[in-house]
Amino acid sequence: MTDWEITLAVLYPWLKAAHIIFVIFWVAGLFLLPRYYIYHQEAAAGSDEEARWVERERKLRNIILTPSMIIVWALGIALAFVLNVWDQGWLHAKLLFVIGLSVYHGYMVGYGKKLAKGQHPVSGRALRMMNEVPGIVTAVIVILVVVKPF
Repeated sequence: MTDWEITLAVLYPWLKAAHIIFVIFWVAGLFLLPRYYIYHQEAAAGSDEEARWVERERKLRNIILTPSMIIVWALGIALAFVLNVWDQGWLHAKLLFVIGLSVYHGYMVGYGKKLAKGQHPVSGRALRMMNEVPGIVTAVIVILVVVKPF
């Protein structure tokens, strides 16, 4: 084995562990954010409670969600390079779903900014339904990675 191959062999489990950890952080935040928005929309306009929800949402987005998403992408790309799986169909499908989850993330961040301005473009019921998206997409991604159906 070359020094590079030894380094990759040692590094791989750490990259994989970190990737999984930050996926958990990201998806947990994506589960939580729509729930925050529901409670926010139910708070009285201009109230202290509404202001607290705006601050909680901002912290969740800026401290947990967005940094976790960026780290997930960086580690995922690093893993794909280490494993050299760019030609695998399951990876292409996974990337499609991760892009979808990233778009969902961006939509939810934008929605929070509208909500902070007092706009409520989506009903609480619709937010409750949107809250299911990360779970379904994550389940599909896990199946693609573990089962590698194609």
